[in-house]
Amino acid sequence: MKIHNPPAIADPIGTYSHGIEVPPNARWLYVAGQIGIRKDGSVPATVEGQSEIAWQNVVAILAAAGMKVTDIVKMTQFLVNLEDFPKYAATRAKFLVGHRPASTGLVIRSLVKPEYLVEVEVVAAKAALAKAAAKRPAPKKRAAKRKKR
Repeated sequence: MKIHNPPAIADPIGTYSHGIEVPPNARWLYVAGQIGIRKDGSVPATVEGQSEIAWQNVVAILAAAGMKVTDIVKMTQFLVNLEDFPKYAATRAKFLVGHRPASTGLVIRSLVKPEYLVEVEVVAAKAALAKAAAKRPAPKKRAAKRKKR
C-alpha cells in the first residue's frame, strides 16, 4: 500500500492519511458497520466500552479473512456525540497501533437504536503474494553428436 499525503494540500488533522493506494490484484474486504454489541447482545453504556467492542468485532472479521488492522485502507466512524470523539479516538489508536488508513469521522443524530453511541466500518485490502518463481536448474546443453563422413 502506498500513502498519499501530498504537500500541495493541508496535512491530515488527525491520525489518518488522505489517500491509500492499493496495488493491483489485492483482495478486498468490506466490513459492515460494527457497533458495540457483545455476542450475548448486551451493549455497554459508555462510548469507551462500545468503541472497544466495535473494534474487537472489526479485528475478528479481519482475522477471519486472514487480514490485520494494517490491511485497513479506509475507515468511517459514526458518533452520536461530538464530545465522545476523544474517548473513541483513544480506543481506536489502541487498535490501530500507529497505522493510519484514510478516514472519515461523522457526528450524526442517531444510530439505529438510541443506546448505540458509535459505529465503525472499514475497508481492507491485502496485497496478493507474488508467486515465487520456481527455481529449476537450467537445462543442460546436450553435446552435439558429430557425424563422421
